[in-house]
Amino acid sequence: MELDPLVTYYKEHGSLCVAARTDRDFIWLSPSLTVDPPFTGKISWQTSVTSASKAAWRAAHAQQVAELMRLVRSPLALAGLDTDLHGKQWRLVHKSLPTETGKDFTYSEEEFIVRDYSEGLPGLVWRNFYGPPFIRMFGERLDAVPSECRKPLGEDLVLVQPYELPTEAGTETGMARERELISLLGPECFYDHERRTLPTRRPVLDSLGQPVH
Repeated sequence: MELDPLVTYYKEHGSLCVAARTDRDFIWLSPSLTVDPPFTGKISWQTSVTSASKAAWRAAHAQQVAELMRLVRSPLALAGLDTDLHGKQWRLVHKSLPTETGKDFTYSEEEFIVRDYSEGLPGLVWRNFYGPPFIRMFGERLDAVPSECRKPLGEDLVLVQPYELPTEAGTETGMARERELISLLGPECFYDHERRTLPTRRPVLDSLGQPVH
C-alpha cells in the first residue's frame, strides 16, 4: 500500500477512513481536536461478524488488539457488535425548547453515556481489553472472574470476555453473563443502565492512560 497519500489526507483533514475493496472492512483514525486529555481520539476497525465464527480469527484478533494497544499506549479497547457498542455508549435523551407560540418544541438526541474511559466504563461487551489503570482498579476482583472469561495478554493487559461469540450480545444468556461478571468486578465501576447513574469508581490514569483508545 502506498502510504504517502494517506498521510497527506490525514494531515489535511485531521481524520482518515480506509475501506477494503471488499467493502466489509473499514479502519477509522479519529483524533479529538477539541477535547483535552485523557481522551485524544480513537481507532476503530469494523468487519463482518462472520469472521468471529472462526477460532483462528478470534485468536489472531486478540493478539492484534493487544499489539495495537501497546503501540499507541492505550489502556482500553472494546470489541463487539456495532449495535451493542452503540447501545452501551450512547443514550437517547428527550428535550424541549420553548417557542413563540407558547407550545414547547420537543425533540430527541443522543448523548454520551461516559465521555471517555476517565469517567468509568459503559458496561461489558463481547471483548473488553483492560490495561494497567483498569487492572489496578479491579485489583483482586479480576481473579474472581472465571478462567474461561479471563485471559492475560502479557503482564500489562487482560482480556475479559463474557461469552465466546459477539452474536451472543443482547441475548438473555449473554446479558445474564455480563451482569454476573460486572457483579464480580464491581458494579460501581460501570454505568448503571437501569438507574442511569455514572460509575462511582474510576481508574487512576498514569502516562499509559493519556493517548488514544
